[in-house]
Amino acid sequence: MSRYDIIYIGTAIVDSIIRGFDPNPVSATGFVAGSGTLNIGGEAVNGAIAAAKLGMKTGILCYLGSDPAGSMIEAELARQGVDTGLIVRSCEHATPVTTMFVAEDGSRKSITNGSHRYNFHPEQYEDRFCDARALVLGSLFRAPFDDPGIIRRIVETAHARGIKVFADTKLPNFAKIKLADISDSLPMIDFITPNEDEGRFYTGQDDPEKMADVFLDAGVRNVIIKLGARGCLFKNREEMISLPAYEIDALDATGAGDNFLSGFASKIISGSDAGSALVFANACGAVCASEIGACTALKNSEQIQEFINQYERRGK
Repeated sequence: MSRYDIIYIGTAIVDSIIRGFDPNPVSATGFVAGSGTLNIGGEAVNGAIAAAKLGMKTGILCYLGSDPAGSMIEAELARQGVDTGLIVRSCEHATPVTTMFVAEDGSRKSITNGSHRYNFHPEQYEDRFCDARALVLGSLFRAPFDDPGIIRRIVETAHARGIKVFADTKLPNFAKIKLADISDSLPMIDFITPNEDEGRFYTGQDDPEKMADVFLDAGVRNVIIKLGARGCLFKNREEMISLPAYEIDALDATGAGDNFLSGFASKIISGSDAGSALVFANACGAVCASEIGACTALKNSEQIQEFINQYERRGK
């Protein structure tokens, strides 16, 4: 038996989320917004909290500075049931803080800073990430996974031990690596989950099915193209599934993709087929987007199943 169901590896940050920002100044230096909140974030953090809420034995390997932002993240992770014993803390670099402007339709823009450039080396902590049934890399092409060597070491180690590898993606920011730069790692990735913009950027294709084909031809075993309000497309060599999104009044899309992937991964490692896992994942993403903050709305797996059941009853 593995100690963990899922270990998340990636960047941990504090999100300063500003909603309803009015660009017209109310004074020489003053602006107003509908609300401003502090939330912990980063793909690995968002995903780990979601997985823990869904009943998974969850750990996280990330870097935190020896600062109040780092302490805030560690304390909240522990409060949410995530094992924080794998975290690397140091005074060498500050914990990244991101300012996010969220529009009324849930879309968002973010501002990063120099601390986001720091790239810790999770591959140096093999003893911390090998005791799991699954690893989630959040996210490829962003630190720490904007270094092909780091990616290779992680997925090679996981592959050799029979650990399933799930990889989300992001558009590159500081290090500009491309799909071809990690060609030797892609065949060791079990599931990759780009959104439509990321799929277009990395494959050069506009059609989601063709995007998936590029990833499959590169060696990835299963591909999910997240299509936002249009749902998602799943494809491997044996089947293709196109699933519409749940119709909701979205308040904040922050972390919806991370919650989606946690829902999907939790079901896959529990033995579900891809179709059932996608339905559950779609519901996790929808519930997440119904409230402000990446880690706010999702409570537990029973809540998600009830959301699915209610939606199906309304559809009959």
